[in-house]
Amino acid sequence: MSERQTRTILCRAFVAFTLAAALPVNCVASPQSKINDQLKNLRDLPAAQRPAATVKLALDIRALPAGQQKLQFADALRHLATEGGPSRETLQAVADTLAKALAETPVPAKGDRIPMPYLDLAELAHYEDVTATLDDPLYAKALKQLADQDTEVEKADFTLKDLHNKPVTLSQLRGKIVIVNFWATWCPPCRTEMPTLDTVYTRFQSQDLVVLSITDEDSVKVSSFLGGSGYHPPVLIDPGGKVHKLFHIDGIPRTFVFNREGKLVGQSIDDCTPQQLLTMLQKTDLHN
Repeated sequence: MSERQTRTILCRAFVAFTLAAALPVNCVASPQSKINDQLKNLRDLPAAQRPAATVKLALDIRALPAGQQKLQFADALRHLATEGGPSRETLQAVADTLAKALAETPVPAKGDRIPMPYLDLAELAHYEDVTATLDDPLYAKALKQLADQDTEVEKADFTLKDLHNKPVTLSQLRGKIVIVNFWATWCPPCRTEMPTLDTVYTRFQSQDLVVLSITDEDSVKVSSFLGGSGYHPPVLIDPGGKVHKLFHIDGIPRTFVFNREGKLVGQSIDDCTPQQLLTMLQKTDLHN
């Protein structure tokens, strides 16, 4: 199994769950033990309760002594926090906690690779419009890497076949508004997001909106999964994950919005709520 396949075999939330579950806990009644349990159970809370619970977790983690466990907790919360369209205030609390943990316990780089916590913090600042202050060259390098990747994505082109073996080329869709979404059948947040993508596609298709749902899974498996689901956007198969690599996909779901000129105008690093997707589309000329 390739390195990219190993990374993408888990949704971002699954990565966070694994981090939290693996954390060492020495005392059942300790604050660390309580935080560990709350992290593992955060996804099970009703949607209305998650923002307050996330902010409280961020503050509780921030109050812990400096060290690897605090950093692991902060990074695990970062992965869970982006699900379900959280508020900017919620994400700001999470970013502040992760930045503090990194400032207290910097992570050394291994070769040219940027340690994941720096990239996780940079993604919040770059894609979620939060303020993250961290005086660390690795964080600055992470921000630059994301900006460089955006430039590459905007220039990217590909041709993939849909489930009916019809080729679709991105550059031939100029003049249309294009949503490129990366997903997989095994990814719960991807499945949660699909009705939103379907609704937006059917609502704006008459205004030349195109949604391309890309997966690197086998077409037979994907066709079986979709079955009679009534999912309308074209589903494209990416053998070997070449387009995933082209778009620097290291976790799914992931969504990119291009305007009619092919300019990248919006991105989501987790499952999109209807409001999030409509907000990105407001940067195009679609009419509600």
